[in-house]
Amino acid sequence: MFQVKFRSTFAGVILVCWAAVVVVGLDNGLARRPPMGWMSWERYRCITDCKKYPDECISEQLFKRMADLMVSEGYRDAGYEYVNIDDCWMADERDEDGVLQPNKERFPNGIKHLADYIHERGLKFGIYQDIGTKTCAGYPGMMGYFKLDAQTFADWDVDFIKIDGCYADVELMVDDYIKFGEFMNKTGRPILYSCSWPAYQEYNGIIPDYEQLKETCNMWRNWGDIEDSHQSVVEITKYFSDNQNRIVPHSGPGHWNDPDTLVLGNFGLSYDQSKSQLAVWTVLAAPFLISNDLARVRPEVKELLLNRAIIKVNQDPLGMQGRLVKTVNKIEIWKRSILPRVGHELTQAIAFVSRRADGAPYTVSVKLREDVGLSNSTNIKGYKVYDLFEPKAVPFLVRAGSTFETRVNPSGANLYRFVPQYGTDFISL
Repeated sequence: MFQVKFRSTFAGVILVCWAAVVVVGLDNGLARRPPMGWMSWERYRCITDCKKYPDECISEQLFKRMADLMVSEGYRDAGYEYVNIDDCWMADERDEDGVLQPNKERFPNGIKHLADYIHERGLKFGIYQDIGTKTCAGYPGMMGYFKLDAQTFADWDVDFIKIDGCYADVELMVDDYIKFGEFMNKTGRPILYSCSWPAYQEYNGIIPDYEQLKETCNMWRNWGDIEDSHQSVVEITKYFSDNQNRIVPHSGPGHWNDPDTLVLGNFGLSYDQSKSQLAVWTVLAAPFLISNDLARVRPEVKELLLNRAIIKVNQDPLGMQGRLVKTVNKIEIWKRSILPRVGHELTQAIAFVSRRADGAPYTVSVKLREDVGLSNSTNIKGYKVYDLFEPKAVPFLVRAGSTFETRVNPSGANLYRFVPQYGTDFISL
């Protein structure tokens, strides 16, 4: 969550104690690839009336149900591993010793019980807090309780923590995020740390210190909360393209820019718009954190979310964030370097993303070298091209330096993998 006045997304701390040695800095071995999982906020917000909305309220039963669906619907086996609670899980007050308490009616067995349930299904457990005096929804924040809360989360076997920034001083919050991270590190439990301070700073005209972020957090929200609409997806995408020169160099294994959750499978995106968000998030090397009702995802959208070829690109071990390289007649061209390396050249993932609303699919033709920036090497004879939205389609060959043509549906996207070819040395992958 993120409110313009004070709100954001993920956080957690993670510094690992190996053989009783506390790691200094963020060399904790976590989030070497963009984290994948499920998160409650965008879809379920702060629904707490379990009598009126028993299947939607923020409760133990909701997260158990989602954990079970992660397994039965194939999400866990595809790589989605975190089940994350967002705001509104707490009681209105801490106990007499200052320890955070879950709402007893909605979480009758406590948080440790829920963490155990999720772990028993081969998944990991994430939770939410706020660096300020209150959470964005008004529950107890962690100001004044950093050490106690860090130990509480470690005792509950938390694997991922999102720390928001509501009701906190924007000028002071960075030091507080660092301080909380240090306390988390001292617990000895490795916890993925998702921070929110860049979003709050950006909204207040402050340029975040990304070197400091990389030393503190595994991922960070750069901008505001995503909503269930194509307009929201486009606005966040525009922030990332407008600021790519500033933020791209700081994303990579262990520390990721985060444009917020995937909202595929909810109410607001058409099938083509779902492809559009997935394509851009893939090229951005963004965390794949779904926020939807996994039981109600349409089959064609579920197929997108479980597309192994797309997940493989998102999870590419190089962890290089892609960029918007050109816009042609409102068709954005996004490019990301990935493995395999063929000779001296890396494979490229290329997305053609339509910002057009005219009724017919639009045909766009681009020169692979001049427009897209593919290699000028005379050794490369061409590319074997894979359509990632059609994984069963036969790959085809295009000559280096030639013109490439594709037809993109209104507000949709096409996503390809271009594998360099030397002579007739074709590679099947």
